[in-house]
Amino acid sequence: MPKLSDRTASFTDSQIRRMTRVANGCGAINLSQGFPDFDPPKEITDRFREIAAIGPHQYPITWGAKNFRDALAKKQERFMGRPIDPEKEIVVTCGSTEAMMTAMMTVADPGDKVIVFSPFYENYGADAILSGAEPIYVPLNPPDFTFDPEVLEEAFRKKPKALVLCNPSNPCGKVFTSEELKIISALAIKYDTFVVTDEVYEHIVYDPFEHIYLSSLPGMYERTLSCSSLSKTYSITGWRLGYVIASPEITERAKKVHDFLTAGASAPLMEAAVIGLEFPDSYYTELKAHYTHMRDLFLGGLRSFGLRFTEPQGAYYVMIDVSEFGVTDDIRFCEWMAKEVGVAAVPGSSFFKENVNNYIRLHFAKKDETLNAALDRLATLKEKAVQKKSF
Repeated sequence: MPKLSDRTASFTDSQIRRMTRVANGCGAINLSQGFPDFDPPKEITDRFREIAAIGPHQYPITWGAKNFRDALAKKQERFMGRPIDPEKEIVVTCGSTEAMMTAMMTVADPGDKVIVFSPFYENYGADAILSGAEPIYVPLNPPDFTFDPEVLEEAFRKKPKALVLCNPSNPCGKVFTSEELKIISALAIKYDTFVVTDEVYEHIVYDPFEHIYLSSLPGMYERTLSCSSLSKTYSITGWRLGYVIASPEITERAKKVHDFLTAGASAPLMEAAVIGLEFPDSYYTELKAHYTHMRDLFLGGLRSFGLRFTEPQGAYYVMIDVSEFGVTDDIRFCEWMAKEVGVAAVPGSSFFKENVNNYIRLHFAKKDETLNAALDRLATLKEKAVQKKSF
C-alpha cells in the first residue's frame, strides 16, 4: 500500500462531534455540539414545505441562486454598512465550513503562513493545513481572552498570507473591541495580509457589546473575505447554507474554488431560505433577546453552583474553569461528566494550541426545559467531582 497523505497525518477526530456520540451513547444532555433544539422560524419551514412540492430540484447557479444572492446582499448591506453587488461580491457555499475552506484556498498557497488566534474553532488549523499553509498561533489570554499586540505583530513579522478572525469567537464568546480590530487592521495593512473572518455569530451579541465587521474599517474591504452562514441566525444548522462576501477580484477567484469543491449549495433550501433573509430588523432584535434570556438562565444556574466561568460577550458558548477539581486530562473529565453527571461538554484542550487542560465548553442554545434539566444535573457536578478526586 502506498503511504497516505502527510498533510492529514496529524488530524484527529473532532472532539465536538465525538462528544455528541458519547452523549448519544450514554443518554447525556448534549451541550457539546452547538446546535439548537428549537425550531427554525415558522415562515421558513412553511416555505420549505411549498418548495418541496414545486422545486427547484436541479443544480442552481454554481455561486448561488440569483434571488438568494439578491436577498442576502440587501440583508447584509443593512448590517455591514456598505453596498454589496450580488453578482460580483457573493459566493454561496455549503455552510460556513466550506466558506472558510473556499476563502483559505483562495488566498493561501503551499508554504504560506496563516495566523490563527488560540483558542480557535478546530477547523481553522485544518483549513490552513489542507491549503498547504502553516498555521501561526497567537494566544488569546484567559480569562478575558485578550491578545498582546506585540505578540501579534511578531506573528505578522513572519510574513503571513492571511489571518483568521472568528468574531464573535467560538469557543470563548469574545467580541473583539473597536480598538482590537483597529490593531488587527493596521497590522494587516502594514504587512499586506488578507483577513478571513468567520462571523457566523454576527447577530448573537450581548449588551453592551457590539459586533463590528472588520471589512467596514478603512482599507480593509479590499483584503477581507467575510464568511458566515444562515445556520445560527435562523436555527437551520443542517441546511448548510453559507457564503463568502469579498471584493469582485477576490470573489471571482473564490467562485472557481467553490465550483471545484462542491459545485453548489442546495437549490430547494436556498429558495426556502430567501424569506428569512427578508425578515425585518425586528427579527434580529427578538433573536438577541431570546439568546440573552438563554444566556442569563444558564449562567445564573452555573453561578449559583459556584462554578467559575468566563461570561460570553457573544455567540452561545461558555468556558468553565474546572481546575478546582484537579483536572489534568480534560478529555477524560468530559467523558466522566457525560456518563456520571449526564451532561456532555467539549474538552477545552481541543481549542487551544497551548497546553491548556482546565476548561470545558458548554453551549446554551436550547429550550428552557433542556437548560433547566441540564442545570439540575450540573448541580451535582461539584459533589461528584470531589468524590472522584482526580482526572
